[in-house]
Amino acid sequence: MPLLPGYPMIRRGGKLALWLLLAPFLIWVLSLVVIPHVDLLLLSLREKVAPRVYQFGFGNYWAFFGEPVYVWTLVRTVVMSLLATLLTLLVGFPVAYFIAKIARGRLKIGLLLLCLLPFWASEIVRVFGWMMLLRETGIVSSFLQWAGLASGPVEFLYNDAAVMLGLVYTSMLFMIVPLVSTLDSLDDSLVEAGYDLGGNGFAVLHEIVLPHAMPGIMAGSIVVFMLSLGNYLTPTLLGGKNSQWFTANIYGQFITRFNWEFGSAFGFVLLVTSSLIVFLALRLSGQSLSSTVGRR
Repeated sequence: MPLLPGYPMIRRGGKLALWLLLAPFLIWVLSLVVIPHVDLLLLSLREKVAPRVYQFGFGNYWAFFGEPVYVWTLVRTVVMSLLATLLTLLVGFPVAYFIAKIARGRLKIGLLLLCLLPFWASEIVRVFGWMMLLRETGIVSSFLQWAGLASGPVEFLYNDAAVMLGLVYTSMLFMIVPLVSTLDSLDDSLVEAGYDLGGNGFAVLHEIVLPHAMPGIMAGSIVVFMLSLGNYLTPTLLGGKNSQWFTANIYGQFITRFNWEFGSAFGFVLLVTSSLIVFLALRLSGQSLSSTVGRR
């Protein structure tokens, strides 16, 4: 079949329209993601050999890995972020399953609204809310004293448990939303067939529900892990000086010591570490980034 007259021009016009539609997104990615990260890498490779004298090299990275405190803080932050992700999944999965497969009508909308409601306030307001609850003169401590369960004020802040509570709370929505989206597409007849074939609740969960929900689990886990790993406000306010969070070290290098070269090395180490962990998680789970984003 011969091409219509002007067909090449139509194709060129379609490509031009596509590029015009993509232009704002490409400019945004280039100016806010690509260029800052390239600048971060170049800045981390500058070694200060004398006042206002620099040379390129890996001295900042050698200094980082040569200091056990920095490495230990990074490892601690990664482990606690993984634990926060696991706890968020354990709490969020039953909630997401109830919303997606059990709740109907207004109840479903109301539960989603309740999950969304805390995020109408900024993160600092939510964290200060937890501080009011958990501080020595807060509501929880006062209730325990009133009930006779404590003889004096109890301080629940400035420990790992408070940090973990804050991280799980501030990340819960980002786990529930992809899980609800994935579980909504699960055919109820598959679950019924699993029970009809003699499977119990655990077997149906393990063989049917979890494999189907895996893209949502991975999508939510990646987002929660990245948010927890890069969180600065929650560990600092709820954990205090005892939090030993890696982002606090980055803040200290940039703002307190004005050592932007060393701070850039810290930031790039954190970026590479988080990327490797996400890559390994996708490989171990048998997922890919495209399938996780696509099925979500």
